[in-house]
Amino acid sequence: MSVIHYLSVTCIASAAMLSACNKPQNNNSSSAAGEVPLSLQMAQSEMQRTPHAVNLDFRPTPRWNYSAGLELYAMWQAAQRYDNQPLRDYVYSYADSLIAADGTIFEYRGDEYNLDNVNAGKLLFALIDATGEQRFRLACDTLRRQLASHPRTAEGGFWHKQVYEHQMWLDGLYMGAPYLLEYAQRMSEDVAQDVLRQFQIVGNHTFDLSTNLYRHAWDESRTQFWADSRSGQSQHAWGRANGWYMMAMVDVLAMLPDSVDGRDALLTRFRNLTDVLQQYRDTATGMWFQVLDAPYRAGNYLESSASAMFVYAMLKGSRLGFLDEPYKAVALDAYRQFCQCFIRHDDDGTVSVTNCCAVAGLGGKNRRDGSYEYYLSEPVRDNDPKTIGPFIMASLEVERE
Repeated sequence: MSVIHYLSVTCIASAAMLSACNKPQNNNSSSAAGEVPLSLQMAQSEMQRTPHAVNLDFRPTPRWNYSAGLELYAMWQAAQRYDNQPLRDYVYSYADSLIAADGTIFEYRGDEYNLDNVNAGKLLFALIDATGEQRFRLACDTLRRQLASHPRTAEGGFWHKQVYEHQMWLDGLYMGAPYLLEYAQRMSEDVAQDVLRQFQIVGNHTFDLSTNLYRHAWDESRTQFWADSRSGQSQHAWGRANGWYMMAMVDVLAMLPDSVDGRDALLTRFRNLTDVLQQYRDTATGMWFQVLDAPYRAGNYLESSASAMFVYAMLKGSRLGFLDEPYKAVALDAYRQFCQCFIRHDDDGTVSVTNCCAVAGLGGKNRRDGSYEYYLSEPVRDNDPKTIGPFIMASLEVERE
């Protein structure tokens, strides 16, 4: 479906649209004049729901965590945009609690070689700029050392984790690539080609010619029980995995100078996926499904984290000129539809986001096989950081207008 055609058939959400999203009542999607911007409403609601930042992502005990890092990174951007000191203090408290004076990260182990552990490091760059505290610089150095010795595929792609040997997951591109590039730029390192190679390797090996989407993961060894014995691919294009990939692409493109060799190839990949995603939007709501490549199969549901990630990537890509002009209207409309579908205004004055897949992966002790049934079996919950973070960032893009 072309962008122009999509614009011509998209309409304001109807009662049927709200029903398809399984939405409660009291579902205003934007703030009236003079009210608190929606990005800030969501951040403040999270502070009310979870008074201690170390407990984000439903954690009973503190943990250096990729999803908390994502949400707090978004919150920091909102705090800076609106000069909100309580929100800055809240974000700071997370790093203050988990990083010792010598830069040691609480319970972090570099020898686990877990790309997820790198993602929260993006928050530290902002805190370094704001505070100048040496411990945050030292923690960044620690994460960089992990990437320097991180195990790789034969072509040079980072394994997702040491325990997931020979595997690349789309998720890992967001966890590691933007961090590596920003660290390198701050330290005058040249890692651009290594970063671009990560997108090329995982993209080439997870791309599905039958759908023009990307499968969740690839096993170089082709020995995992979830992997195709010939291609090494997992069975499906999971929505959030493609969302991680989209966000990683737009964030890296924003940091790379136009003159960098290979940047155009990444830009083309980003544009192509953006185009393809329009074909997989629910016709009633404009949102995307948990199992992206089986949109109307029985049991599939509209999933908020993937939808938020796609909306954020389209909004930022449109603002920075990575997408053609008609996409600005498409992105803004998708944001409006997201609010109508997934945002709930609660009786206690907080704002919630609904319908997020709590977690999904492959392999491991639970023998996650990547089947359609598997992705539908994982719990769905409200106010998950993996939706809230991208939604705050998408809202900040809209609030620039």
